[in-house]
This record gives sequence, structure tokens and C-alpha cells, in this order.
Amino acid sequence: MVARHLANAGHDVLISFSRDRERLNATARDIGARAGTPAEAAQAEVVILSVPWTAVDDLLDQVSLDGRIVVDTTNQYGAGGWEEIPGGLTAAQFNQRRMPGARLVKSFNTLTAAFQASEAGRPEATRVVQWLCGDDAEAKAVVAQLIRDAGFEPVDVGRLADATVMEAPRREGAVYGEEYRPADARAVVEAVRAGRPIPPTPSYE
Repeated sequence: MVARHLANAGHDVLISFSRDRERLNATARDIGARAGTPAEAAQAEVVILSVPWTAVDDLLDQVSLDGRIVVDTTNQYGAGGWEEIPGGLTAAQFNQRRMPGARLVKSFNTLTAAFQASEAGRPEATRVVQWLCGDDAEAKAVVAQLIRDAGFEPVDVGRLADATVMEAPRREGAVYGEEYRPADARAVVEAVRAGRPIPPTPSYE
């Protein structure tokens, strides 16, 4: 989904990490991207990590992401999940530890691929928010522009330590799994930064 939106926006997109090379090539042709190896993908200016939680270690065994901006779209489902994350860490902080040297930004993880595919590019007032957080301000600025290019509105909740509000599972007091628009998202950011519970989830007609 993200790859398709960015390719449509004119970005040079390379997709990788599939055991079915024929299917990978077909997908690349369909979305206007290129297919390549994980090592080739890891040389990109921005690497979008969008694999099952249980496959992250397998991928990291094959590539180095040192110095790369990494957009972490993963969610901690599957074998292990929260159980392997040390207490006090967000899943985003845990992934940063798994890829030292990467400039990790958490984003594109709170909404289903189908929803993102159908709702990108709305008018400004109703544009769907993509949350992001990270510890590298320059990396976040790059990712924020990619979010705009993909047809969404970037909203920064803070550092990787603040990622809890945007991480799985869907629950009261979190934005995971919920649609937000810019006006309502600002109140969420204010609450997170003040250490308060976020406002009730908005409802849109």
C-alpha cells in the first residue's frame, strides 16, 4: 500500500524480501516499482520495514540498516510479541535496539492496509492522519514529507518512548486502529505531551 502510493507520487520505489520472486516481480510491475534483493533495498535513502513481527530478525540477519532512515510499520503480533519486549520499552524502542545505527521512525502502523489504500488523498479538512514518532528530528521530517506524498497528514506524537499510544492492540486510550483527522489529532498530541489520557476516540460520518 505505502509503496503504491509513493510510486504514484513519483518516488523511485524498490520492493523486496519475498520468497516468491515471480510474485514480487508482478507486484512491482503492478504498482510501478522495481523488485530487488534485501541488500539492494537496504541501500535506499529510506527503508520501509513492513514485514510480520516474527520475520524482523530474519530480515535483519540479511542486511545492515546502519545510518538508514527506517520507517517501522510493524506491530507486535505473532509468536513472542510483547513477551520478548523488556519491561518499560515500547515496541518501537525494542526495534531500535534490534537495528542499532538505524534512524528509526514509527509510522504507517495504526490503520489497515485496505483502509489506507482507499482513503489516501482526501481533502485537507478530512485527510486521514498518519501518526509518527522517533528520536531523530531530521529523519522524522523526511518521513513526514513521505506521509504527505502518500496522501495523508503527518502528526508527530514525540519520541520512540511515546509510541505506546500508537501501538497494538486496539484499546481505549490509544489511537491504534482508529481513524483520526487533523483537528482531533492535535488534542491527542497535547495530552501525550502533558502525560494525560488522550480524549475519547472521535467518530466521523
